Amino acid sequence: MYFGATYRIALLGHFALSVGATVTDSKALDSCPGYNVLKVLDHGPKLTAVLRLAGKACNVFGNDLPELALEVTYETKNRIHVKITDPANDRYEVSESVLPRPKVDPHADPSTSNIRFNYTSMPFGFSIYRASTHEVLFSTASHPIIFEPQYLRVKTTLPADANIYGLGEHTDPFRLPTHSYTRTLWARNARGIPQGSNLYGVHPVYFEHRTTGTHGVFIANSNGMDVKINDTEGPGTTLEYNVIGGVLDFYFLAGDEDDPTEVARQYAEIVGTPAEVPYWSFGFHQCRWGYQNYVDIAQVITNYSAASIPLETMWTDIDYMYRRLVFTLDPDYFPLNRMREIIDYLHSHGQRYILMVDPAVGYLSNSDYGPYNRGAEADIWLKAANGSSPHLGAVWPGVAVWPDWFHEKAQDYWTNEFRLFFDPDTGLDVDGSWIDLNEPTSFCIFPCTDPFEQSREQDLPPARPAPPPDPNTPIFGQAPASILDKRGHRGDDLEFPPYAIANLAALHANGLVEYDAHNLFGTMMSTATHNALLARRPGQRTVVITRSTFAGAGKHVGKWLGDNLSEWSHYRQSISGILGMAGVYQMPMVGADVCGFAENTTETLCARWATLGAFYPFMRNHNTNTTISQEFYRWPLTTRAAQRALDTRYRLLDYLYTAFHQAQADGTPVLRALWYAFPKDTRTFGIDTQFLFGPSILVSPVIEENATSVEVYYPAAHFYDLHTLERAHSAQEGARTVRLTGVDFTEIPVAIMGGVVLPLRVKGAMTTTELRARDFELVVAPDQDGRAAGSLYVDDGVSVVQERTTAVSFEYRAGRLAVRGAFGYPLGVKVARVRFAGVERRPDAVSVDGEAVGVDRVEFDSERGVLDIALGFSFDRNFTIEVK
Repeated sequence: MYFGATYRIALLGHFALSVGATVTDSKALDSCPGYNVLKVLDHGPKLTAVLRLAGKACNVFGNDLPELALEVTYETKNRIHVKITDPANDRYEVSESVLPRPKVDPHADPSTSNIRFNYTSMPFGFSIYRASTHEVLFSTASHPIIFEPQYLRVKTTLPADANIYGLGEHTDPFRLPTHSYTRTLWARNARGIPQGSNLYGVHPVYFEHRTTGTHGVFIANSNGMDVKINDTEGPGTTLEYNVIGGVLDFYFLAGDEDDPTEVARQYAEIVGTPAEVPYWSFGFHQCRWGYQNYVDIAQVITNYSAASIPLETMWTDIDYMYRRLVFTLDPDYFPLNRMREIIDYLHSHGQRYILMVDPAVGYLSNSDYGPYNRGAEADIWLKAANGSSPHLGAVWPGVAVWPDWFHEKAQDYWTNEFRLFFDPDTGLDVDGSWIDLNEPTSFCIFPCTDPFEQSREQDLPPARPAPPPDPNTPIFGQAPASILDKRGHRGDDLEFPPYAIANLAALHANGLVEYDAHNLFGTMMSTATHNALLARRPGQRTVVITRSTFAGAGKHVGKWLGDNLSEWSHYRQSISGILGMAGVYQMPMVGADVCGFAENTTETLCARWATLGAFYPFMRNHNTNTTISQEFYRWPLTTRAAQRALDTRYRLLDYLYTAFHQAQADGTPVLRALWYAFPKDTRTFGIDTQFLFGPSILVSPVIEENATSVEVYYPAAHFYDLHTLERAHSAQEGARTVRLTGVDFTEIPVAIMGGVVLPLRVKGAMTTTELRARDFELVVAPDQDGRAAGSLYVDDGVSVVQERTTAVSFEYRAGRLAVRGAFGYPLGVKVARVRFAGVERRPDAVSVDGEAVGVDRVEFDSERGVLDIALGFSFDRNFTIEVK
């Protein structure tokens, strides 16, 4: 996370890869012999075969394995599992404890599958094609498989100018480049989230979209890899996997010919659906690395209230720790009694508190530092190469050790540390957790032969920049001022593997734990933290925001996009980032650091970012200790922008909450690129500066520095301005680009896509607790056929298992709105009014459940085409409105 340090950052351990990628000759690799197919056993839904080397070995980066095992399984009608392994030796595979394998439909059959597997025998090649059209989706023809101890290669041919999305984590365009593009998958501490490089997390999945349909490909492999996409080898595009270990473990997803969101739901069947988070977590969060003491924290809370800007959750970075030791409080700067006072104040005002927790534990072997001593007693630290002493590195506390999340006692250790430090009666009663540096990151420069000396050279832990405050300073009410089985690696070079992936960090982690499972560390820590929080408050949903993730992490945690910069380009890039996490990787609780983490923001950038951040699922303002303060109340323009944006966000919160509930149920994306809704419109395929918030809200931010205009692409559908409900675009006009001008820095263009009924709160609030007491209003925005539909899901907002829920459906057609639901959870509020957009003239009559509505309760804005009907009854029953 941190930019204040001037030293080089290395990853945990000693695994060193060259700075540059290994250069390979594609034609030479394509001339390797590949394998021939022998001993085929076809049992219908399952096919197995032996693959034997077809000629003289290439031995590109090691010895080609002479024989492989192939297993092909039709797991569902939409999923085929293709696995190629070494039958002679056990090789590392992603553990089921980290990524449980999906359920297999016992009735799956090739004859009814929507995609099918085909192969050639001499040499072996395979393809996946769509059953209905025979369109080939993936084909290794002319590209022999290479399988060596530390190098695996699979290459497919795709259409020209292919539309490929995914292969995260990165800050490249949402639609990936197809010209000489390499996407490295290896988790690292990525300062400034640079373009064209690997970042914190690893998600080896891609969706490919065509006008004929959308499908997906996932490789369940956590080893480092380069995925190369290129358009220089012929008329089409090639996509090539270059993996440095493990096995070839592919899942092919049929997706759908018409609905791109279907492939997301199918991917969720593999990695799991996203966690259902508490309602309050959708409120606004404030953090900074650099709040120097408890007085700073209290003042920020007070200032937000004084500025009338909603603050739901206050966060604190590592500043609170004593000498940067995890699970400690600095008694001079953050005394326990004053911190408990702050937390009590927040809770009494319907607000929350979250602290940073780092994975590295200070190596204090001859002290009374409980977190280290208890871990050492349980022997849960990652081990050095000798297999007995702990692996040592250097992080903020100086010399440090790391939990081995594969250890059987690691979860108990972590849960106990949370129980002790975050005890509601004697410690800090936090409401969630924030994890950083869990790639994992070490500051010890390769070869790290002496982490003690390096800690001294780097001044770890760093000194405090200012003296502590008076412990009696008034606050509030004052004026604002692992050891794994090392199978499969005998004789392998784990420090300098023969094929070097194009990882921009020159120094990396080593040993099997890191060589094979490095990319899993962040997700395993995240899951352990989720479990620890669940143990603290049994039965309540958790909030864990992490930095490093692997496929499936979204089942338990959310994600922030890392250490961005206060630059307009990063503001823009954040849209691609959230689309990848929420739209592809099944991690919808996502957001970038609003206003930027590093470098100084500006009033106008921060104002624009406040308006965009209001449409991140996870919205947090956060920056580093070497920059100016950037809380929203610091500038008049930013204050107004935040007030307006948060009012809009909070009014939409139940719409967002309903979308998350649907995502948890089946993996339907919470955020969507435009092509998800308009899959035949080729002009949408590359758009990543607009997006759909939920299924029906089009967000089109101003993206140029200090501009007050923006080009907005409207597909061929009705769109209505969210605030005025005036029609912004008509389907009859066809798809077109419109330049919106005069967009104030406190505004963001937001439109409702026709065909939806939106449940909105009548106005925002300072906290989500207050918000839940606000009445609803319904907005009916018909499509070009005069129809609209929507839904609302409400529960208590915190419980894992709900005793009572309310689920309401809305359907509008031919001038009749039907509201039907099961009102198990009492909303305790009213339906204040219903608003109809796109109305051409004042109606002759309006009725509710067959009873006429008086003219005094009906308002019609002829200029904007908006009809308002005042209701005012309790939202606890079905009702029907007819407009004639």
